[in-house]
Amino acid sequence: MTGAASGIGRALAVGYAQDGGHVVIGSYPGDPHDPQETLRLVEAAGGTGTVVAVDVRDTHQVDGLARAAQEVTGRIDSVVANAGVLRRAPLEELSDEAWDDMLSVDLTGVLRTFRSCTPFMPEGSAMVAVSSIAGGVYGWEDHAHYAAAKAGVLGLCRSLAVELAPRGIRVNAVIPGLIETPQSSDPVNSLGPEGLRRAGADIPFGRVGRPEEVADVIRFLTSHQARYVTGQELVVDGGLTVKMRA
Repeated sequence: MTGAASGIGRALAVGYAQDGGHVVIGSYPGDPHDPQETLRLVEAAGGTGTVVAVDVRDTHQVDGLARAAQEVTGRIDSVVANAGVLRRAPLEELSDEAWDDMLSVDLTGVLRTFRSCTPFMPEGSAMVAVSSIAGGVYGWEDHAHYAAAKAGVLGLCRSLAVELAPRGIRVNAVIPGLIETPQSSDPVNSLGPEGLRRAGADIPFGRVGRPEEVADVIRFLTSHQARYVTGQELVVDGGLTVKMRA
């Protein structure tokens, strides 16, 4: 999986380790979070793992991630495209470069990950991409490039679900709501801790979500229990998007 150094990716790696799997921990070299800590948690949970540095902007590096996974395990049963960046940029300040970089990571990075792994995936395997409530359901001011990328992920997954179904490969997406991760806790580019606390009060469950609560849904989608589920989007938001506003 990509984006495994922290947040949802780290929680997912630990979950797969608890299932007894070998986890390939893809992590951006510039990420301030240590993927070795993810590996330590994986091993503590009873699993095994391999850390691979990867920038999903670079096709050759993503190809290397897929080859590393295949060399260690012989095949790839599950692929999770979780790498993402989040940057605040009002429209007047949204440069072509900022737009292109966002889409290269949050949308094209998903394509690169899936494309590189597909040759090593047997019948019955599965892919999941991580979208967002911003773009996947709602708009978000000052984040048009992020929302556009996350909305694009859904169209990509639907199309690949149809294309890869004859090969027995399933493709789905999750749409996390407000989840307490390092990314959402960034007060400059996202809500920050106080913003998350205020937003949580408006969620039917009365709080924001935890990374493990999204990771468990991803594990379901890549499991045998979801063997007839493809081309779908599961919203994991504590009921936020279905709550009627007064």
